[in-house]
Amino acid sequence: MPLIQTENLTKVYGKGETAVVALDHVNMSVNPGEVVAVMGPSGCGKSTLLHLLGGLDRPTEGHVLIDGSMLSTLSDDELTQIRRRKIGFVFQFFNLIPILSAVENAALPLVLDGQNITQAKEKASEWLRKVGLGSRLENRPDQLSAGQQQRVAIARALITDPVLVLADEPTGNLDSRASDEIASLLQQVGKEWGRAVLMVTHDPRIAAYADRIIFLKDGKMVNETHLEAQSEGNRELVANQLRALAR
Repeated sequence: MPLIQTENLTKVYGKGETAVVALDHVNMSVNPGEVVAVMGPSGCGKSTLLHLLGGLDRPTEGHVLIDGSMLSTLSDDELTQIRRRKIGFVFQFFNLIPILSAVENAALPLVLDGQNITQAKEKASEWLRKVGLGSRLENRPDQLSAGQQQRVAIARALITDPVLVLADEPTGNLDSRASDEIASLLQQVGKEWGRAVLMVTHDPRIAAYADRIIFLKDGKMVNETHLEAQSEGNRELVANQLRALAR
């Protein structure tokens, strides 16, 4: 059974002649441990899809099911609990708090959920070590590279043991080397740590790290491509093929 599933997911902004259909009857699913990339031109509905999957917005029509919970039937408080405990978010610009250390930033979701600060920091330290930042626990964001800051953000996303990680252009603010490192880490989040990962990206090379790629155009799902495990040597070839499909 899919961990994430959408049924005729539709989002319309405005009414009448000024209505804009941002997402148009999208049906998709994501399985545990699967990494799915979403691609498409600007304005195709990628961000809208991410917001609906994350419970940040409500659909005009259709449903989102996450781990058996239908988001459209939940109250605002229940949605908040789902976001805090079952969904981890990774953003393009990291969204770290400048005055907090790496371990304090990573621990924040647990602290906000009412957990003991000492225990939250212990768990944050464990996740920071897993993402390769064991020697940077006390560094503030301005003392870290962009790639390291994104690793902190990924540790923060994973600390609540979510079933789903949503990543919005996670490499959009990184150089090519750091981008590959973060894409590989997100691949590990799925394969080794068993989370479902859905990432929006404009970069075909980063999308090539996924198991499956969904293409959106004008709010509709127009194509879906399954990828075999890619070696570094042929990832650029796959990226070129994806560029052609994305046109």
